[in-house]
Amino acid sequence: MSLVIVGSVAFDTIETPLGRRERIVGGSGTYCSLAASFFTRPRIVAVVGRDFPRKTLAFLRSRRVDLGGLKVKAGKTFHWEGRYESDLNRRTTVRTELNVFADFRPEVPAAYSRARIVYLANLNPEHHDLILRQFRRPDLVAMDTIRLWIDTKREDLLRELGRVDIFFANDEEARLITGEANLVAAGRALLRMGPSLAVVKKGEHGALVFGPNDTFGVLAHPCERVVDPTGAGDSFAGGFLGYLDRVPRRTPKEVHRAAVYGTVLASFTIEDFGIARFLTLDSGQVEGRYRQFRKLSSF
Repeated sequence: MSLVIVGSVAFDTIETPLGRRERIVGGSGTYCSLAASFFTRPRIVAVVGRDFPRKTLAFLRSRRVDLGGLKVKAGKTFHWEGRYESDLNRRTTVRTELNVFADFRPEVPAAYSRARIVYLANLNPEHHDLILRQFRRPDLVAMDTIRLWIDTKREDLLRELGRVDIFFANDEEARLITGEANLVAAGRALLRMGPSLAVVKKGEHGALVFGPNDTFGVLAHPCERVVDPTGAGDSFAGGFLGYLDRVPRRTPKEVHRAAVYGTVLASFTIEDFGIARFLTLDSGQVEGRYRQFRKLSSF
């Protein structure tokens, strides 16, 4: 098993209709690695400042996350602040302080270079080549993106789509990239751009997985009280890729199961602010909810 996640480990300030939290731990790499840790021993490549809490690093290690690629630099950790409306699918970025992340040039430890799966989590697509040249032919390369890169680095993003195996996007991003209003048409258009799998996340409505000969839909877990949706997409990717790292072959059946596990991990993330739900989550709860999903989608 070998999954390397290149992404951010950060502080978030979050405001939702259910409350506000200042400078809690977040970041795409954090959520993704914690979700993946239920299936594999994820390795993370990221950077934090000296203000990042040691107890959080200790917790990540306790969850079997390999921090050999995490650098601690003089300065402050990346900080994002966002505000969610009553419709939690709508959020506004209040401020972004890149801090030590501003000049982050990922350096992959030699021990990571033979990774089976590499995940590029919301990174500037201009940096993908620098990162991938540090690996020796991974079996699978996956990437995610954010609207910032679609708006400002579109040509670079489209080029990278042609060299990855799996692309994760939410519904808004899929429409922006393809120009297609219909999500099925958007998913098919994404496949034509290069990846062998396109995963379109639909928030509270689940996700669609598009392959060359297969389309699979997964429900979101029914949840009456969503506390904080931040990190749900990253947790989905972590559960998805972590499961694929555990199985020997990427068959359609295993891809379907990976999508369900991704949704399961995302459904736990939204139950509390930041990574708080992961502090008490165990494998028994994950498997229990996976069984609930099977009942929800069986008839």
